[in-house]
Amino acid sequence: MSFDMNDAEPQKSGELIPDGTFARVTMTIRPGGTDGQSEIDRGLLKASNAPGSDVLMLDCEFTVAEGLHVRRKFWQMFTVQGGKVDEHGVSIGWKISKGSFRAMIDSALGLDPADMSEAAKAKRILRGLADLDGITFVAKIRIEPSDDPRYGDSNKLDRVVLPSEPEWRKVMDGEVVPASPSTRARPKSPAPAGQPAWNRVAPAQPPAQAAGTAWANAGASTPPQPAAKPAGPAWLNS
Repeated sequence: MSFDMNDAEPQKSGELIPDGTFARVTMTIRPGGTDGQSEIDRGLLKASNAPGSDVLMLDCEFTVAEGLHVRRKFWQMFTVQGGKVDEHGVSIGWKISKGSFRAMIDSALGLDPADMSEAAKAKRILRGLADLDGITFVAKIRIEPSDDPRYGDSNKLDRVVLPSEPEWRKVMDGEVVPASPSTRARPKSPAPAGQPAWNRVAPAQPPAQAAGTAWANAGASTPPQPAAKPAGPAWLNS
């Protein structure tokens, strides 16, 4: 049997999304096999592989939803339990992640971060972290320099862009917002001897997405996906 390679798609360049790019992104949670605290979070979390660590994380994939870099992806972990704690015994990593998750909700639904009305507060209540699966919001993307010469630099979420920021409205209106670089990426290091570049570890492929609730996005240019479950807060199913 022969294999005709003439009709193969051209290989991707591997170039990163430019540092400081503003874009709407959709977050997908890649289940890690460890149960969370809520019923709908069974098998959702990923345990740290560091010896002796009690850290549990959300393994998240971000996909650019529209614009110049549409369908480009990057990956990031969010600590939701364990690790270093503050003076009250609360996980410091969870406090940081919780702030990011609230910002995602505000950005996705066009909520003023200062709005603490009962209606706004109700929209920020989740049945579990699995409710965040599929949320689409405005993000600023950065390039994180690699501290390991075996691997190249990578894209990460710099921050969530809130409705109170001028860039949020511009992105939601489909305007091209000039990038605002966050970091200065180091030149990529060559692969070490005996380690060809093509043999580097690639990001894990996401498992099939578990049935969950699709997010409705205020001002979204594309219609929301139908909710897989009718249960849950009304703002998830509207």
